[in-house]
Amino acid sequence: MAMVRMDVGAVVVGGGPVPSMVVLRRRGPSEGEAAPELPIRIGRAEAAVIGMASGGAPGGRPMTMDLFSTAIDALGGRVTSVAVVKVDGTTFHASVNLVDAEGSSHAIDARPSDAVALAVRTKAPIYADQSVLDVAALPALDEVEREEAVAELEEFRAFVAGLSPDDFAGPEA
Repeated sequence: MAMVRMDVGAVVVGGGPVPSMVVLRRRGPSEGEAAPELPIRIGRAEAAVIGMASGGAPGGRPMTMDLFSTAIDALGGRVTSVAVVKVDGTTFHASVNLVDAEGSSHAIDARPSDAVALAVRTKAPIYADQSVLDVAALPALDEVEREEAVAELEEFRAFVAGLSPDDFAGPEA
């Protein structure tokens, strides 16, 4: 199972017919390499929590991710990473990976929104299984635009290369 390091690229807090989502982007693609984006539809409240955690905004009262993080710390554990590990149709599955006080590793099933919120708050790395990216990732929009521009330029060059002086001759009188 190949894991790909991801970062929170965007958080959309939807309203009305606009869904809320978190968009994960591949971390540090090489020059010229596409950086796929993994859009995951989440609840509006979860989007707001991830947005707050990403911005480092302290809440007035502890939120669920704060409670979970504090409980893990109090028990001597730590979050080592979170991962989006599976997708079934439009349902994503995630895992919170932690180490307990004795050094044993545990993978806890979680909703991606909860896992990402916890990762952002604890500064734990976020991963996505390559198989999830193969099925559900979208190409980065800037990469699609770049590919379209290159294709248009190649089409124009082929057109110009196929021109002859006769193409510019006017109608014979």
